[in-house]
Amino acid sequence: MTKILVIEDEESVRENLLDLLEAEDFETITAANGKIGISLAISTVPDLILCDMMMPEIDGYSVLTALRQEPLTATIPFIFLTAKSAKADFRQGMDMGADDYLTKPFTRAELLSAIMNRLERQATLKKYLCNQTAMKTLSPKMQLLEMNLHRVVQQQKFQEFEVYYQPIVNIASGKIIAAESLLRWQSPELGAVSPTEFIPLAESTGLIIPIDQWVLKNVCEQIKAWQNIGVFSLRIAVNISVIEFNHPDFIRKILEFLKVNKLEPKYLELELTESMIMQNANGAIATMNELQKMGVRIAIDDFGTGYSSLIYLKNLPINTLKIDRYFIHNVAQDSQKSAITKALIEMAHNLQMQVIAEGVETEAELNFLRQNNCDAMQGFLFSRPLPAAELENFLWNNNRLPA
Repeated sequence: MTKILVIEDEESVRENLLDLLEAEDFETITAANGKIGISLAISTVPDLILCDMMMPEIDGYSVLTALRQEPLTATIPFIFLTAKSAKADFRQGMDMGADDYLTKPFTRAELLSAIMNRLERQATLKKYLCNQTAMKTLSPKMQLLEMNLHRVVQQQKFQEFEVYYQPIVNIASGKIIAAESLLRWQSPELGAVSPTEFIPLAESTGLIIPIDQWVLKNVCEQIKAWQNIGVFSLRIAVNISVIEFNHPDFIRKILEFLKVNKLEPKYLELELTESMIMQNANGAIATMNELQKMGVRIAIDDFGTGYSSLIYLKNLPINTLKIDRYFIHNVAQDSQKSAITKALIEMAHNLQMQVIAEGVETEAELNFLRQNNCDAMQGFLFSRPLPAAELENFLWNNNRLPA
């Protein structure tokens, strides 16, 4: 049964809402003020929250701010109920991360429509994250992993994480022009945990939002640190999860990290996947346009694995197209992979995009890319992902790809 938390200080309004919701077979929880509402939201984790905006002591804005900062409640659909109808109030609520905004008095149909729309949207997101192989009950190993992941986030022990950097090399010049940031987790209890294990788990639990934000903050600080010692040519790419990309606070956080570090946006590139973009193409394009106006670069990662976006490609504000390693592996000997890779390179160049080949491991693969004018590569042929200090040594030693 869908569980809805109602945070409303006026008893008559609260009772009317409860009667209406219970008549529609919703499970309801109520709070008479913002403080109780925050506590109940964290302890019960409802499916949706209806919150009055104007309350004494803790108003709706403060409730929303508090809940968006908690990993367990950060993605719960949140609808404001208010008698204020000024555009500025509406804009403030939406900018802070509200999912909808109902002005009192509203009709039963308006309320139910807003609730159902938010729940359907959330269900679509959960369906995307929970793939068919996910078990309904976690194995003991995964339960332990989830418990430790919660501990890291809730206790702010992000020092257990480390960002590695895999160099991206210009094929023509051989010079390192960029790097992709990759998260590693060394747990005191579990040892080294594979990203293929903890990243999906972080996404399914909502913990990916604070983790993604820590990575973005860390990367921006690292870029600035390198610039302070004279490394100005390096662009760093960061993989963004679908939940973080769709979070209402996403662009504001990017701006904040850039501003705090006095960093030019062109040194930051955000890597998105085809499936992320195609989940809500129009919304994704709008967000990408905003990022590009700021000067932040956009890359499509693992390109070629989700053909549905090909028809949208000319409309996407993209700087970089990264060809998935599946097409690069043995590309010189596989005629089908060869044809697809050639076509992708030519298409991207016609659309004024830079092309990066991922997972390059052999000289034959590199020679094929060089012959077909691919711009850049990354892969074990040149370097594995490195801790920041080791990449710094690479740069100072002027390590480059052999001609």
